[in-house]
Amino acid sequence: MIFAIGEVLIDFFATEEAELKHVRRFEKHAGGAPANVVVGLRRLNVPSTLISKIGKDAFGEYLIECLRDEGVNTRYIYLDQERNTGIVFIQHMGAEPSFLLYDNVAYFNLKLEEIDISFVNDADLLHFGGVLLARDPSRSTCLQLAQIVKNHGIKTSFDANIRLSLWRDRVDELVKCMEKSLSIADIVKLGKEESKFLEENGVDLKGFNIRLTTITMGEKGSKLIYDGITKIIPAYKVRVVNPIGAGDSYLAGMLAGLHAMGKLKELSLNEQELELVGRFANIVAAISTTKKGAMSTPKLSSLRKFKEVRTIVDKLMNTVHHEA
Repeated sequence: MIFAIGEVLIDFFATEEAELKHVRRFEKHAGGAPANVVVGLRRLNVPSTLISKIGKDAFGEYLIECLRDEGVNTRYIYLDQERNTGIVFIQHMGAEPSFLLYDNVAYFNLKLEEIDISFVNDADLLHFGGVLLARDPSRSTCLQLAQIVKNHGIKTSFDANIRLSLWRDRVDELVKCMEKSLSIADIVKLGKEESKFLEENGVDLKGFNIRLTTITMGEKGSKLIYDGITKIIPAYKVRVVNPIGAGDSYLAGMLAGLHAMGKLKELSLNEQELELVGRFANIVAAISTTKKGAMSTPKLSSLRKFKEVRTIVDKLMNTVHHEA
C-alpha cells in the first residue's frame, strides 16, 4: 500500500482566457497534488491511501465521494470542525498557469496526534509534498510523519511542489523546509523551475542521500538520476488540452512502475529498468494532459497499446491486492 500525506481540495478551473480577476466562470474539479497521486495510483491498479484533513462542509463531502469512487482508502482523512475545505482558483489557458490558493484551510491544520500511526504496518511507501510545509501545524506533522516512516525502514517520496505565493517573503524558510524534506526523501520529484530555484538558492541535491531524482521538463521529457546514472527520457507527443496535474500523473506512473517491478522496498535499479520506469511515467503524464481536470491519470487498460512499456502494464494488470 502506498500512502500519501497532503492536501485534497477543490480546483476551480477558469473556463475563459482572461486574468483571474476578470474570469466569470469556473469549472469545479477535485484536486490537490497528493490526492491526484493516490487517485492516479488507483487507476494504475496500485492500492493507495490519502492522509489529509477537510472541513465539515459540502466541498469536503464532495471530495470524499470523489476519492471513494476512485477506490482510494479515505480512513485517514480527518474532519476539521472549525476550518473549511481548501480551494484554489486556476487559470491554465495562458503560457504559464496561475494559481490563487486560500490560507487558513483544513489541511493546514492537520496534527500528528490525530493520525493513527499504525498505518506503517501496511505501508510500502509514504509520499509527501511541499504545500503542507508552508504552514504549521501541517509542516511539523508532515516532516515528523515522514521521519517516523523512514525510521521504520519504509521508503519515502517527496514532490517539492513549490508555490511561492504561499511563502511570499519567507524564501529562507522555504529553502530550509526543502532541505529538511530532501534529507528524508528516498525519491524526489522536481519540475524544471523548482530545480532551478533550488540551485539558485544554494541547494545541492548531491549533498543529500536521495536514491532517485526525477526532473520533469514538459515537452522536453524528463531527467532521471540514480546512482551515478542520468537518463533523459523524451516526451511522448500528444495534443495538450490541460497540463495541470501532469506532474502528479508522472509521479503516479513512476511509483506504479517501481511497484510493478518490485523495486519500492530496495530501490535497486539497473540502467534498463531506470529507462523503462521513466518511459512509463512519461507516457502516463502525456496522456493525462489530453483530459480536463487535475485528476487526469489514464486508466491502466488504456495503456496496453504502448508496447515499449507493456511489461509494466501487464504486471500491474495481473496484480491481485489485499486491501488494508
